[in-house]
Parts: sequence; structure tokens; C-alpha cells
Amino acid sequence: MSRWYLGVDTSNYRTSAALFDAETGAWHNAGRLLDVPAGSIGLRQSDALFQHTLHLHEMIARLPQENCREIRAVCVSTRPRAVEGSYMPCFLAGVNTARSAAHLLGVPLYECSHQQGHLAAAALSAQAFDWLFGGALYAWHLSGGTTELLHVQPGADGLPQADCIGGTTDLAAGQLVDRAGALLGLAFPAGAALEELAEQEPDTAFFRPRVQERRFSLSGMENKIKEQAARGTAPAKIAAFTIRTICAAVENATAQAIREKKLPVLCAGGVMSNRMIQRRMAERFGARFAEPRLSGDNAVGAAVLAAVQHGETLI
Repeated sequence: MSRWYLGVDTSNYRTSAALFDAETGAWHNAGRLLDVPAGSIGLRQSDALFQHTLHLHEMIARLPQENCREIRAVCVSTRPRAVEGSYMPCFLAGVNTARSAAHLLGVPLYECSHQQGHLAAAALSAQAFDWLFGGALYAWHLSGGTTELLHVQPGADGLPQADCIGGTTDLAAGQLVDRAGALLGLAFPAGAALEELAEQEPDTAFFRPRVQERRFSLSGMENKIKEQAARGTAPAKIAAFTIRTICAAVENATAQAIREKKLPVLCAGGVMSNRMIQRRMAERFGARFAEPRLSGDNAVGAAVLAAVQHGETLI
């Protein structure tokens, strides 16, 4: 018998609603990228909140109606990370809709962070529930606004407890990707297009950012990319330089963590869908990844965490 759970996520990049079946592992995700004006690399929170409010009901309407009748609980992402002070207004659209849905369905409402949802979606896709819910692991969350190396273990509430132990000290990997894309005239978000360009120049030289105690800076890379563009460097070379530099920083930070304590490595977030980065991380560390549909922002992880908080055993 199917056991369906509803997840809702209204991040700074995508409006998303999803269903997850704890019996079979099946899932459905309905998501829509936020509309960003040409030449821009993001939205103001007020604009993001407006778009979520306008379109979230459409995403829910795209979910299979026959499964919606069997929903046992709802979970919504309420903030970027499960840490004190983490807040973005755009999540309010999802919270209000999820509260209403849970009330009308007569089922419990649970909460999670956007980051916890990313981890759960990656674990589902990579068949790594035993990693996420059964012990400690390292996880990378690389996205438009986050570049964090996390030490993750099960929390007392059943949710993944993620403590940041490394990553960028300034510019996020996704921000660097999108700024490089903007210089090259690529549409936002630029990840997929930049990767396609970079694959044309696999041997391009790159910079190895200094990594100290698993942390590194990427802000200087933006200046180097601007200098290359000003010199007329080929777009494919700039794209490869950008991605290979990010990859080098992530690799070195991971290696430092592994030397301290050997744990499995799970990779989440839109930037981690990049094939160059995946190849290197898989070769060196046996890392596992979410498939592209579950790498970027989505509500599937929130639906998984609805099941977990409702008492389902997924391992």
C-alpha cells in the first residue's frame, strides 16, 4: 500500500511541490524556475516571494491527484539552513500554503530547512539513505548561494544535523558560476550552459585556491575571470577555468577532511550536477551524487523528510 507525503519548497531559485512514497521510493516533483530578467543574476526577495505566491498553486495542481488523496503528512522548508538566524522571506509562501494544505487534509505539518531537503533529495537519488540516516558522513552543499562542507549525522528530531566544517569564506560557487556566465552573455542560472562550454576545453589551466582548515576564498577568482574576459580569452577557456578552479577547491577541502576522519561523501546542490566536478569527486573519494533533476532546488527532499518525521523507516 502506498504511503504518500507532500513536500513544499519555495527557495530563491525555484517554486516546487513534490510527493514521495515511503513504500516504493517513487516520487513526483513539479517545479518552476523563477523568472529572472535577462542580464540579471538573481532576484530581490520581494520579487521572489511574489512569484512563489503566484505560481505555487500551479505546481501543486501538477501533482497526480490520485496520490494526493493518500497524503499522510506535509513538510515544508522554512529557512535556508537549520541554524539560528537563518531566514529568507521567500520561504513564507511555501509555509503558508503547506499550513493550509495540512489543515484541509487533516494531517500533520512538519518543517525542515532548505539545506536538509537538499541532503534528503541527494540521498534518495544516490540510494544513500543508510549514509544520511544511519551514521555520520561528509556532505557538500554547492548551490547558487551556498558552498559548505558539512559534517552530517542524525539529529534527535530525526532530521539530518548538518554542521558546517568548511567551504567558501566569501563568494559561493554558484555565484561565481553565474557571474562568469553573465560575463559570457549566458542566461541565468548559467550552470548548464557554462558546463557545455567548459567541456570543449578539458585541459585548460586553472587556479588552485589556498585551502586552510577546509576553507577557501573564491572572490579573487571573479577578478581573474574578468581579466581573462577583458583580454579576449575564448569563452570555452573561461568556462573551463571557472569550473576547474571550483573543483580544485572542493577536492582539496574534501581531502583535508578525509585525512582527519574517513567518512562517506554525499554531494548535493545544483553546482554538484556538474559532470567535471562529479568525475573528480567520484574518482578520488567515491562520492555519490543526486541525479540532475534532484541536484537543483526541489521539494522532493522535504517530502522525504515528511516521511521520516512521521515515523517511516527508510533505511
